[in-house]
This record gives sequence, C-alpha cells and structure tokens, in this order.
Amino acid sequence: MPKLKGLYPPKEAYASGMLDTGDGHQIYWERSGNPQGKPAVFIHGGPGGGCSAVHRQLFDPNDYDVMLFDQRGCGRSKPHASLNNNTTWHLVDDIERLRQMMGVDKWLVFGGSWGATLALAYAQTHPDHVSEMVLRGIFTLRKQELDWYYQEGTSRFFPDKWQRMMSILSEEERHNVVAAYRKRLTSPDRAVQLEAAKIWSLWEGETVTLLPTEDAASFGEDEFALAFARIENHYFTHMGFMDSDDQLLHNVTRIRHIPAVIIHGRYDMACQVQNAWDLSQAWPEAELHIIEGAGHSFDEPGILDQLIRANQRFARS
Repeated sequence: MPKLKGLYPPKEAYASGMLDTGDGHQIYWERSGNPQGKPAVFIHGGPGGGCSAVHRQLFDPNDYDVMLFDQRGCGRSKPHASLNNNTTWHLVDDIERLRQMMGVDKWLVFGGSWGATLALAYAQTHPDHVSEMVLRGIFTLRKQELDWYYQEGTSRFFPDKWQRMMSILSEEERHNVVAAYRKRLTSPDRAVQLEAAKIWSLWEGETVTLLPTEDAASFGEDEFALAFARIENHYFTHMGFMDSDDQLLHNVTRIRHIPAVIIHGRYDMACQVQNAWDLSQAWPEAELHIIEGAGHSFDEPGILDQLIRANQRFARS
C-alpha cells in the first residue's frame, strides 16, 4: 500500500438539508462522495465544534458516501448555542435518524475527541448498524479526564495559557473551573457569556496541537466560541449525561465484534494517551496506533496518515 499522508482533493457535497428533530432543533446535514459508495458518518468534536468542508477530505470520494452533520446548537444547525434538549442521548437519536434517512443498514462510524465519545455512545446503543469504527483522540468523559484538562494537568504544561483561563475567576471559583465558567456561559448578559466563551475556546484552540498553529485564533471568533464553549461546558457540567463514570468503557462488550482502529497522539494534552490505552485494554480486538510526535488534532501528520490508511482499508472491506 502506498504511504498516504495528505487529505483527498476538495469536493463539494452533493446533497444537504435540515433535519427537524421534533423537539426544537434543526440539524444541518450533508452528503459527499459517491452516492453508491460505502456509507459512513463523520462525527465532529467539541461538543459544539461543528463539521467543515475539510472533514470530507478524510474520505476517498470515489469509495465513500459520507454523511456529515452539525450537532445540536452548533455550526449551521439551529437554534444557535442552544442547550435545550441537548444531551448525548439526543445526539445518538439524531445520528440514528440520519442513518434511517440515508437508507442504509450499516455504516462506518468515524469520530475524534468528543466525536469519538459520541461514536462510542452511538455504537453501544445501535451496534447492529455499525460496520466499522475509526476513533481518534480518545475521550471517554470520565471525571479524571475532565480534571486533567480543566483543573490540574494540562495547566502545568501551559501555565501561561492557563493564567488567561483563571484571569476572570476568583480564588474560590478556581477550585471548580467548569462550574465557574458555567455561571458565566449561562449568564443573561451576552457580553459576560462572550467574554467567558472566547477564553474557554482559546484554551482548547491553543492546546490541541503539539506545536502552535495559526488556526487556534479561529476558536476565539464570536459565534463559534459561543456555541463551542456553552455546549461543551453544558456537557461537562453534566458529565456527558452518562449513567456512570466509566459507562463507555464498561459497555465496550457490546461492540467488541466491530472492526475498529484507535489512533491517538503520544503528546495529546487535551486527552491523555492513557484514555486510548484504557479503551484498547477493554477492547483488545481493536487496532491501536499511538502516534509519536503528535498532539490531539486530526490534521497532525502522523495522525492524519493513520486516519487515511484506516479509511482506505475499510473502504475495501
């Protein structure tokens, strides 16, 4: 097999629309690639991040028919930044509706970071409708994972950037950063929301890659930051609406028969490599790739290379 390092050439979506959930949300969706190709669904990160055109380029447009969508409250979905009827299980139901709308029995499920979390939740709920899984930057939403990123852990590697996170909090509030930001992100004052949203979002934008990138600044743009921070904080406040801290790891037994590839950067500061290791220990049939010299982002060279390889291999299965 030739060594693949880059994205496939850009290609426009061939269909798009809005899915009415029936409970106040309109979900933007699009399909790209080959209408007769292998069905796949791309699940974006965040929560609250939204999908973009570059995500289509992870899939060979000749081989795949890819469904991409913006989760509730973010991207082109409406209402913007809404927290109402917005939980993991609402999103799982949305994904299943999209599969039914697409008219396929099984599809490859691809997700990174929070997208991997949601991919696991979906697959464990609907294992009979998943053909394969490609998971990157594993995040299982355990308390220890949230504490690492929003309390103490990543902060020790980025003290300068963490200082900005702390700058709007009192000494007392710093003992529970997620709760302190929750107050601001749900404030009736939009200016208060926006200040907190930009700081929250930039923290992630500046810590998800091994080396700094110019793309980090886009995390601080008003509309993106507001949806990203409000929705992400909402989910983390409620621990992903899971029944237990280790729900996703405990329920791996439901999906161990599904072919899967797990890809994780060795120096991922947002989601520790321990997360991927723990998942692989619970799921020994899955293929684990720990990428040296990489952080969290999907487009870091070593991570991207393995994502493309996995998609290419599964296209032929």
